[in-house]
Amino acid sequence: MTQSSYTGSDAILDSLINHGVQYVFGIPGAKIDLLFEQLEHSNRAIKPKLVITRHEQNASFMAAAVGRITGKPGVVLTTSGPGVGNLATGLVTATAEGDPVLAIGGQVPRNDLLRLTHQSMRNAALFEPITKFSVEVQEPENISEVLANAYRAAESSKQGASFVSVPQDVVNAAVQTRPIKPLSKPILGPASPAEIEKLAEAIKNAKLPVLLLGMRASSPEVTAAVRELVRKADLPVVETFQGAGIISHDLEDHFYGRVGLFRNQPGDKLLKHSDLVITVGYDAIEYEPRNWNAEGEGSIIVVDDSPAEIDHNFEPEKELVGDIAQTIDLLTPHLTGYKPTADGEQYLEGLREIQNKQDLPPVAKKDATRIHPLSIISALQYRVDDDMTVSVDVGSFYIWIARHFRSYQPRHLLFSNGMQTLGVALPWAISAALLRPNSKSVSISGDGGFLFSAQELETAVREKLNIVHIIWNDGHYDMVKFQEEMKYGKSAGVNFGPVDFVKLAESYGATGLRVNTPDDLGKILDEAFQTNGPVVVDIPVDYSDNVSLGQSLLPDQL
Repeated sequence: MTQSSYTGSDAILDSLINHGVQYVFGIPGAKIDLLFEQLEHSNRAIKPKLVITRHEQNASFMAAAVGRITGKPGVVLTTSGPGVGNLATGLVTATAEGDPVLAIGGQVPRNDLLRLTHQSMRNAALFEPITKFSVEVQEPENISEVLANAYRAAESSKQGASFVSVPQDVVNAAVQTRPIKPLSKPILGPASPAEIEKLAEAIKNAKLPVLLLGMRASSPEVTAAVRELVRKADLPVVETFQGAGIISHDLEDHFYGRVGLFRNQPGDKLLKHSDLVITVGYDAIEYEPRNWNAEGEGSIIVVDDSPAEIDHNFEPEKELVGDIAQTIDLLTPHLTGYKPTADGEQYLEGLREIQNKQDLPPVAKKDATRIHPLSIISALQYRVDDDMTVSVDVGSFYIWIARHFRSYQPRHLLFSNGMQTLGVALPWAISAALLRPNSKSVSISGDGGFLFSAQELETAVREKLNIVHIIWNDGHYDMVKFQEEMKYGKSAGVNFGPVDFVKLAESYGATGLRVNTPDDLGKILDEAFQTNGPVVVDIPVDYSDNVSLGQSLLPDQL
């Protein structure tokens, strides 16, 4: 390789290789096509796999899922103009929900940047408010160092999206500077040992302490540390939606549910009753403190790798900032053998009874054609093993699943709980199937949200991915519908026409199945899970109990 033949696109590709990038998702275009040529045809021994998608927004969702599952930035690559603009929803979702993403967008040549010309726009300015890092490369020799800093910004806490705009003439220009070599992520130390001892004493002196586990507690290292703490100290645990799966099978007696969206769960009751809440890797966007600490009277201690965002309902007495896993590891020996007080244990027993009753599916009504949410969840729970990834879109079903579906491995039950972005489920499932090829990838959506990203069925078919996509079909944007009806006694703007999802799936080359009666549910799901390649299952859902989702067990306003 001579220096004169080495271009900006080479510098980008080698930078991605040096950072261990496995996949690049995107759609080509003239301003960035040289890089696509090299991703597809370069003879480099190791390079990322190029996955062409059917929409840039979905490509950004796929990159975010790689970030969420692995903790390392997923990469999305698009051309200029609308190609870049279509990244916005995916990148704002990633930044809000702590998913590391490196987005690279094409741009017009530098001499056209200030002209009213084809696809010229201020890319970096567009993404500056919704990313952690947003720049445009003006000097070809700087490409690799810009990408290294963008990657590091996306990966550092709080994780999120970085965006790098690369003008066409920069992509094509000769480059002499070597790419930045692979760099190790900086390692934090634990929080202050003295503060860890004080936290242990605060827990011992509390009547009923509780752990609230959030998104940054779901890494493999923190999960292992938390599980060991809970094994050694008999502490009750509440998860946020993004903390799903941190508590394992053997620790289920310590689990008191997930909290998020409406304050009316056993976990909310526990957080209110507790005299000490220890948040671990918790982010306010997962479930605002005003929902679980509405009165602002809770005693709170934070364990995290970044400072907390303070508000009137979240005023921690102490913040233990440092590597979360190391901090928990140092805390555990101080609490070995800890037990809640007798009064605390009695209260917990009452919550267990409430929780167990909530999970029971009802008996199907005679001649019913629609299926109750808990019946669908029970049928899925029976068929989904711990290695499978379940990606959940946004809708009424998302609340039912977050409350009732059990998961025992972190980052295997995925929710959009910060932005509540429609259309994420199928793109996330595609990434999960790529990263975890030895197990089924399950995605769940409503009939409304499915059509936000249904075109990626073709991507799943082309990549020969084993995905079961389940549609909870009711004919409405139901999450909006039932909340409007609670507020106003009627709904507006939530109705749309029917779609034959079986034929739609088949038109893409996928398998389409439909559940016609409650008695068919198990048989159809068995067929879906036994079928190779992408499968779409259309299930008519009975949402008549949705009003219970918004009923409060606590004296709060919805």
